[in-house]
Amino acid sequence: MKKNDQDSDISNNNINLNANLEIDKIKTTNVNILLNRVKLDKKKQIKKNLFLISLISIIISLILFITSN
Repeated sequence: MKKNDQDSDISNNNINLNANLEIDKIKTTNVNILLNRVKLDKKKQIKKNLFLISLISIIISLILFITSN
C-alpha cells in the first residue's frame, strides 16, 4: 500500500530538479560575446586616449602660437 506523502515528495523532487536545471541554463554565458565585449572596450579606450592626446596637443599648440606673437 502506498502513502499519499510519497507522491508529493516525488513530484517536489522533480520540480526542484527542473528548477535547478533552468537556473544552470540561465547562468551560462557565451565566451565569444564576452571576448567581443572586451575588444569593443579596448577600442573605446584607445579612441578616448587618442582624443585626449589630440586635445592636449591642440591646446599646447594654441598656447605656443599665442605666446610667440
